[in-house]
Formats: sequence, C-alpha cells, structure tokens
Amino acid sequence: MKFGKLADISNVDFSLPPDDAGTTRFLEHLPERTEPPKIYVGCTGWGMKEWVGKTYPKGAKAKEFLNYYIQQFNTIELNTTHYRTPDKETIYKWKAAASGRWSDFKFCPKVLQVISHSKELGVGTGRIERFCESVSGLEKNLGCSFLQLPPYFGGERLPMLERFLEHFDNAIPLAIEIRHESWFTNRNFFESIFKLFEKYNISTVISDVAGRRDVLHQRLTTDTAMVRFVGNDLVESDFTRIDDWVSRLKIWMEKGLREIYFFTHEPDNILAPELAYYFVKKVQSVCAHLKPEIRGPKFYEANNNEQMSLF
Repeated sequence: MKFGKLADISNVDFSLPPDDAGTTRFLEHLPERTEPPKIYVGCTGWGMKEWVGKTYPKGAKAKEFLNYYIQQFNTIELNTTHYRTPDKETIYKWKAAASGRWSDFKFCPKVLQVISHSKELGVGTGRIERFCESVSGLEKNLGCSFLQLPPYFGGERLPMLERFLEHFDNAIPLAIEIRHESWFTNRNFFESIFKLFEKYNISTVISDVAGRRDVLHQRLTTDTAMVRFVGNDLVESDFTRIDDWVSRLKIWMEKGLREIYFFTHEPDNILAPELAYYFVKKVQSVCAHLKPEIRGPKFYEANNNEQMSLF
C-alpha cells in the first residue's frame, strides 16, 4: 500500500483519534448482539515466496500457497479483482480451497479499477453488474467487497457515487474507502457521504497510514468495520498502534459491532503475518470476555515443518 507512505515517520503522531460523533450516535442505536463478534484477519495476497519456511511450510510450491494461506488466515484483501473480473473457473478454485475445516474463510474482493477510477464509476458500461455476478459466485465465502475511490474523487462527485450504489447489487456487502482531502476538510461533504452510506447500508474503510492521518476518520455506518492498517517494518509504533486499535475495537464490540475485517500491511507485505499474529494474540487477551471468533497465523521453524509461536 503506497498511499500515505512516508520515508521518515519520526514526527508522525500515531495516536488513534476519538470516534467521530456520528459513530457515537450510530453505536447507541445498534441492537444487542446475540452471537459472539466475528473478526477476520488477513493480508493482501498469498503469493509471497518469502513466507515459505515461515508462514508456509518449508518446500511449499507456488500452486499450494493459496491453500496454506487459507489455513493461516480467515480473510484476504483480494487485490487481484482490482485488475480483472475472475471467471467461473477461478471462483470455483477459490471456493474449493476454502472448504471443509476452512469454510469460515472470507474473500474480500476489491472493485475493479476500471470501475473505481473511471469518470462514471462504471455506470452504464455493464462492468458493475458483471463484477457483482462474478464475486457473488463465492457464496458463503464472500466477505465484504470494497471500493477504493481514487485520491482525485472529491466531494463534488457525491451524486455520481450514489448512481454507482444504485447499480451495485445490494445483496453483496460493500465498504468504501475515501481519500480526497475534501471529504475531511469540508464538513458538509463529510456528513453527506456517511449519510449516503447509512442510506445504502454501506460500511466504511478506515485506513491507518503514516502520511494521511485524515483518512483515519473513525466513522462507522454499519455493524461491520473494515480497517486497513499500514505498518512500518515492525517498528515499536506498529505494536503500540495495534494495542490502541484492539482497545477501540473492544469498545465497539461491547456496543454491538458484529463483524470486523482487519488487514495488515507491511512494506512488500513480507512481515504482514507477524503483525497479524500480534493483533490476534492481543485480541484474544484483551477481548476474551467477548469470546470473538478469530484465528490467525502460526509460524514454521526454519529447519522443519513444525509450527511455532512468535513473541
């Protein structure tokens, strides 16, 4: 994730801002949850050869990476769908990998770039409909899709976003990430877009990245939260930031939040599993009373296939 990356983070205030007032109001009206919250933890891809002997067993082949990934995590930020709509054969392969013991796994497809970065957001081209038809084939393994609006998509284009939502299949869970500065500097734009999300039952993507602290808006609009957390090579602040996030998520879950998607990013994603591991262990410790459904990676000894723990 290059958006918001900084070469020097020494002067960044990484403190987690308070909840937006809209989030406070929203949480006050959430119905009481009748089941434990579900927390999905994952990375942005499974094709990392650097994970062999660590996240994947020694000797693992590239064709086996997806299967091992699904055994280690329970979701993925599916970036491959940002570049092409998967065909039925691909959808079937993904579903087959997430079966049996691993049927809790959720794919979170990123909406096609030719939709998200086009002037009309794909309206009138048939691309929205084809994308929705494709990913709906994941059935029970379909998590929350997400639309990443480009940095130049500003508040004046809100009517275009509503037209997109009118065409997007409302049976498919969707979260939206906003990046243009106007959403955060203009309170009218800020309030208007989140009201739109509430109207269409759209979740928000909350990004925690060094160079753009404004996108850390802390605004919820549904009982599902999606967090994209960008670390910096496992420096100390990566872990203290995770601690703060777990404390905040604990409060949200206590107030009724039903579902959380938490994606860990590290430079080149090589160290993302270590950050995911720390997050899972922290949740299991701090939120034990909530009994959240969560699972995350274990690690393989360098010289054999026996799994070990870190930290």
